[in-house]
Amino acid sequence: MTPEVVAEVGRQALETTLLVAAPILGLSLVVGLVVSAFQAMTQLNEATLTFVPKILVLFGALLFFFPWMMSVLTTFTVNLLADIPLYIR
Repeated sequence: MTPEVVAEVGRQALETTLLVAAPILGLSLVVGLVVSAFQAMTQLNEATLTFVPKILVLFGALLFFFPWMMSVLTTFTVNLLADIPLYIR
């Protein structure tokens, strides 16, 4: 296994990780900004006010995006395992 192959597999793993995590992180950012704006406008400084909406939205997003996330991860894993003979050379 050459250093180029290792770098390529690592790059693919990082790309897959970012692709799978992007919807959840994006929604978390948006909900956090909306709740922060609401807190600034109303001058409410309650810690649970940011936590509960994020948890609910992230749970819903996970239910919605889970089939797609599993498809991406399964495709990556199948391709990685199928290429094992190429890595041995």
